[in-house]
Amino acid sequence: LLLTVIGVLTGVAVGIACAVLGASDTLLLLLAFPGELLLRMLKLLVLPLVVCCMITGVGRLESIGEVGKMGYIALLFFFSTTILASALAPTVGRENAGVLANLLQVLRSMVPENIVTAAADFNILGLLLCSIVVGVVLTTLENERERETVLYFFMGCNTIVMKVVKVVMWYAPIGIASIIAGRLGADRDFIDTLLRLFLYVVTVLLGLAIHGLVTLPLIFSLVRRELPFRFLRTLAQALVTAFGTDSSSATLPTTMRCVEQYGVTPVTGRFVTTLGSTVNMNGTALYEAVAAVYIAQISGVSLTPAQLVLVCVTATIAAAGAAGIPEAGLVTLVMVVEIVGLPPESIGYILAVDWFLDRCRTVMNVEGDAVGAAVVDHLLRRSPAPQESPEAEAE
Repeated sequence: LLLTVIGVLTGVAVGIACAVLGASDTLLLLLAFPGELLLRMLKLLVLPLVVCCMITGVGRLESIGEVGKMGYIALLFFFSTTILASALAPTVGRENAGVLANLLQVLRSMVPENIVTAAADFNILGLLLCSIVVGVVLTTLENERERETVLYFFMGCNTIVMKVVKVVMWYAPIGIASIIAGRLGADRDFIDTLLRLFLYVVTVLLGLAIHGLVTLPLIFSLVRRELPFRFLRTLAQALVTAFGTDSSSATLPTTMRCVEQYGVTPVTGRFVTTLGSTVNMNGTALYEAVAAVYIAQISGVSLTPAQLVLVCVTATIAAAGAAGIPEAGLVTLVMVVEIVGLPPESIGYILAVDWFLDRCRTVMNVEGDAVGAAVVDHLLRRSPAPQESPEAEAE
């Protein structure tokens, strides 16, 4: 965090100095080069990250069939709230012409003719669908040895990709400073740029506040028929830990303890919060949707209604594929902007404040996990069906 903040401040200072003094194009090109390398690294990681995360994430969902209704209710809650979160993104200029053609093109891209060509053309939607299908089929294999062999292979690949992401994040402060300096240095009207960036931060925080203080508590109250204030007070330690660690996975033990203190059944609380730390990324989905719209605005691109829907859907899927580690959402953000045809280098403006917003959206992710555990637990207690699986009872 300290290195990232230093990189941001250095990039802003150098960028403003270059803009005021009128730096030459050659100097700006050299300043921006380390940042260009960072963007290339992020794009390099998108494909393996998405494919491995989706296949392992879906392939490991066999446990949901073992747990029964608990898993299905949890997944329904997580994906519903994530879609609601991404739909809070503000809309920009709209065009009605060609909406059907755009939608059909999106559907075509989801079914690639050749998987290798799809990877070469950076067809993320096609690769996402293929990865999900492979994961689903993987759960149906009757030969346990074959299933585990394939699953462990992709889990190993996923672990390697995550370690590479962490290595890239050590280089990120240098790249962030370079991108910010290059962008601000080339932008003679940098004051207007900083103002728009401030409005972007306000928009993200407002969206997170609406989802965290209105949407999730409202769902909690409607399902459990009680006010959410005591629940949020009990959850306070987990939310503070989430902001400090910047990782929903690292916060998982604290989240489990908080929901159990509130009265959630341990079996339900542990299962739902663990599942949520993998697939439930409310804050990340909202952030990526807002970021894509903001990038479109600063790039002078007017998104069509079809593209806005695509942004929400893609942000939801990408958020589910984002690991619960710091800055993982930055990699999937590149995927979101690529899918709607926006220049990925424009995320350079966002990098200046991403270190702060990343912590805020992690808090939202953890709150969504905890609310999901409380909701699922209440619905299961009302259901006559047995709550625990034989495996859980044996433990």
